Amino acid sequence: MLAWVAADSALAVPGKEGLIVRSYRFLDLETPVEFFNTWITPAEHFFVRNHMHEPATFDPSDWTLSIGGEVEKPYTLNLAQLSKLETHSVVNTLECAGNGRAFQNPKVPGVQWRKGAVGTGRFSGPRLRDLLERAGVQATGKHVMFRGLDEVPGRVPPFIRSIPIEKAMDPGTLVATQMNGAALPKHHGFPARALTPGWVGAASCKWLTEIKVLDKEFEGNFMSPGYRWPNQPGKPGEAVKPEDTHPLTALNVKSLIASPGDGSTVRAGVVRVQGTAWAGEGDVVRVEVSTDDGSTWQPAELGNEKARYAWRLWSFQWKAKSGDYVVAVRAIDSLGRTQPTAPVWNPSGYLNNAVDQVKVHVYA
Repeated sequence: MLAWVAADSALAVPGKEGLIVRSYRFLDLETPVEFFNTWITPAEHFFVRNHMHEPATFDPSDWTLSIGGEVEKPYTLNLAQLSKLETHSVVNTLECAGNGRAFQNPKVPGVQWRKGAVGTGRFSGPRLRDLLERAGVQATGKHVMFRGLDEVPGRVPPFIRSIPIEKAMDPGTLVATQMNGAALPKHHGFPARALTPGWVGAASCKWLTEIKVLDKEFEGNFMSPGYRWPNQPGKPGEAVKPEDTHPLTALNVKSLIASPGDGSTVRAGVVRVQGTAWAGEGDVVRVEVSTDDGSTWQPAELGNEKARYAWRLWSFQWKAKSGDYVVAVRAIDSLGRTQPTAPVWNPSGYLNNAVDQVKVHVYA
């Protein structure tokens, strides 16, 4: 059975008022673009992506996190023990790999995210590396698997993902217990989640209960055929065999316009165009705005707040004359990547980072 899908912000979820409900069966909530005007996204405005049911009943005093697999000394921690470990913080832009799927042509299955399955938070907790080093990773340990406490309905396979040992040992990869200075909200993985910065959101498993070091990439539905990218470009609508794909990892360079909104009407004069731009493991080095449907581009001003894995706010002072316009934005990053003009086709609609644009009517 497919998740019941909606697109109605009137269907309010407590603590998430104003977000767009994309699925009510497995809670999926999208952030309206007008909320993207702060460097840190408040928890109440942060998107939610679930593949199955959130844990319905949960007693933190019974929670444990096991570390095992290809290690010398497997062990288990409870929440009190985990909270005593040295804490580190990472400001990370978390984006669902399917963000922008609704704009694929031809249409592809899956949650029809538009622009708002993304947000930036300050995540804190012990480094995953510290937990793994305590266990003593064996030479055979090549990948690290995460298992959460999602409640699996029927025959749906459990949501399990793995990441390469190199990313697991990166000092930015955390077992996060806090978000924006407070305990993780339930929708975001309380009491602990993996935080794999700069990578697609699926690599940051919520309600974490097991970390297992493996000798190879985990084999399961959410590693293959799920969350994979074609090795070669394909024709729109063309099927791709799983063996001709590889796992999704880092996010693309991308930007969006928070205001003015698409279809808005503004008065002639100086109009402030603003939004965000991010680049996964790269750094945003330039943001450019076009007010003539992409014919010419002008540099936007980048905000002062920055961190390695976090988006940059940007703004542009547009001297607008009366008429109808297509305003567009594109970002360029330190890896030399620039946003494409159209989505890159793939059967699951992943990593859509096409140039963002809005239509604006200017009156005198």
